[in-house]
Amino acid sequence: MKKRISDIVSIIVGALLFSLAVNLFVIPNEFGEGGVTGLTMITYYLYQWSPGIVSLILNALLLIVGYKFLDKTTTVYTIIAVFFNSLFLILTKNWNIGSDELIINAIFGGIFSGVGIGLIIRVGGTTAGSTIIARILHKYLDWNVSYALLLVDLIVVFASYFIIGVQSLMFTIVMLYVATKIMDFIIEGVNPKKAVTIVSQEQDKIAEQVNGIMDRGVTVIYGRGYYTKTPKELLYIVISKQEVTMLKKIVKSIDKEAFITIHDVRDVFGEGFVELSK
Repeated sequence: MKKRISDIVSIIVGALLFSLAVNLFVIPNEFGEGGVTGLTMITYYLYQWSPGIVSLILNALLLIVGYKFLDKTTTVYTIIAVFFNSLFLILTKNWNIGSDELIINAIFGGIFSGVGIGLIIRVGGTTAGSTIIARILHKYLDWNVSYALLLVDLIVVFASYFIIGVQSLMFTIVMLYVATKIMDFIIEGVNPKKAVTIVSQEQDKIAEQVNGIMDRGVTVIYGRGYYTKTPKELLYIVISKQEVTMLKKIVKSIDKEAFITIHDVRDVFGEGFVELSK
């Protein structure tokens, strides 16, 4: 129950930050946006239609079409996110700041937007629209959510070129890039880890070096080659992103023919990392 309440609070805060990104930085500087919000910007610039109301209508329609691609919790969280996002767009429409520096506004628009959407996605929700498409791409094609969202958003952004012009388009791309990096940071965590699997004929020497030099534990997984049927010992190691270079050097110095795969890890709990909470 506490987690559910915490998730909903994160969604509400995320929706507020995203709405502030639109009303404080996007609209006053005539920037574009991606996805459904980008479409609402186009209708606002052309017809002065309320972004909050248009966003609610379009996202509701997309949610009806795409709900089957989301689980029950995600659907509920998305409904909450869409409602509060539209509400805050309406409530903060007259808010403003005193900055006229386009690049500063683009950067801060990206920060607010990235943190806002990142908070919503991190707890399992979406803002509907292009986020639903991004989550579908992540689910079925294993695309990174942040970059799938960037791709979908850029399609809408380039379509807005005919409305906002080339300068605003360039600032919009800067804003979206910042938002993507911030969103990735929020979703993946402050210190993402890497899981490394090593196949080598010198696994004992590599494991010894990793233990001694890097002070990291090594797990040995037993397997065999499918074609040769030869038994193999695979080394499984979890390290920080900064330790990848050191590990590569160790492996290269011992066995240049080693086979290495490196995977992104979102959370790591246990000895040497984050204590598993009760």
